[in-house]
Amino acid sequence: MIQVYNLNKSYQKDSSAVRDLTLKVAKGEFVYITGPSGAGKSTLLKLLFAAEKPSRGQILINGQNLTRMNGKKIALMRRRLGVVFQDFKLINSRSVFENVAFPLEIQGKKRYEVSNKVYQVLKLVGLEHKIKRYPLELSGGEQQRIAIARALVIDPLVLIADEPTGNLDPDNTREVMELFKGANARGTTVLLATHDRDIIRRFPRRVLTLDQGRLVRDLTP
Repeated sequence: MIQVYNLNKSYQKDSSAVRDLTLKVAKGEFVYITGPSGAGKSTLLKLLFAAEKPSRGQILINGQNLTRMNGKKIALMRRRLGVVFQDFKLINSRSVFENVAFPLEIQGKKRYEVSNKVYQVLKLVGLEHKIKRYPLELSGGEQQRIAIARALVIDPLVLIADEPTGNLDPDNTREVMELFKGANARGTTVLLATHDRDIIRRFPRRVLTLDQGRLVRDLTP
């Protein structure tokens, strides 16, 4: 599903955020990416969903080489990638329905398809009763579940999450992790960056550890 070869990302001449990184993630895997602050976790994820361009190396997702795609092809590929951020990145001026519907509208889906799919995924995350609310009317845990619903509504090949529980209390963290586990059980490949060792202990999966931009450990429980 994901193949990375000799990946490098430099922002300054003598500073590399990702260094000579090679890894493979199989279809349907759940993989943690961990490491100390500044290890390159967020940069790696940005490279995987093409928010950043690598300085050198290759990234293949579902057999397609991201590093050789033009802007139009990258936009099409992103339609198959769900992304969840620590700070939610919801649009505060739009309702819950409108936030979750946004990726489907970009794809040009018909209104009845959008409505059915949005309700389905909101029910999945347990927030169908909040469909007319706005992000600032929700708790942090609810906002993150809406962000996950927005990522899941496109039935992504890959779900990429950057510190999705970083701002949540233990109860909300557990609920969010159950959503990621459920998505993975339905066949979605999940990559989740976290510094929280307790999450990894309670929900054991394959763990890739980065340090100074390099892959230093690859452990499977």
